[in-house]
Amino acid sequence: MSRTVVNPDTVPNTVQYGFSQAVIVTGQRRMLLSGQVGVDVHERTVGPGLQEQTIAALDNVERVLAAAGGTLAQVIMLRIYICETAREDQEVIAQALRDRFKKDPPPSSWVIVSGLSLPEWLIEIEAEAMLD
Repeated sequence: MSRTVVNPDTVPNTVQYGFSQAVIVTGQRRMLLSGQVGVDVHERTVGPGLQEQTIAALDNVERVLAAAGGTLAQVIMLRIYICETAREDQEVIAQALRDRFKKDPPPSSWVIVSGLSLPEWLIEIEAEAMLD
């Protein structure tokens, strides 16, 4: 897979928030991941806070990718749904993205929603990847 991020200096610097403006990719297989939330393998919510739920959701993204032979480095887009009740804690999400995507992070969209499938869930992360 060929992957080139695009972060022109003519638009805001989003890398500071853990994501790029765009990515150009070529590859053989495109993988679309369902939204991942902050639960463990037994479907138990990992905790009440946005930080632990964000980390668990990203862990789940990573596990699904690994099952297909992929890695986070192959992610080309994230869509992040944040509960309105957690809207003030978005730096937690940015830090988690910076921790996981240290170089050339994928682009992302962050959407504030009134709620997710279960009332205790604060974040859901969808991903797209290009696999080799």
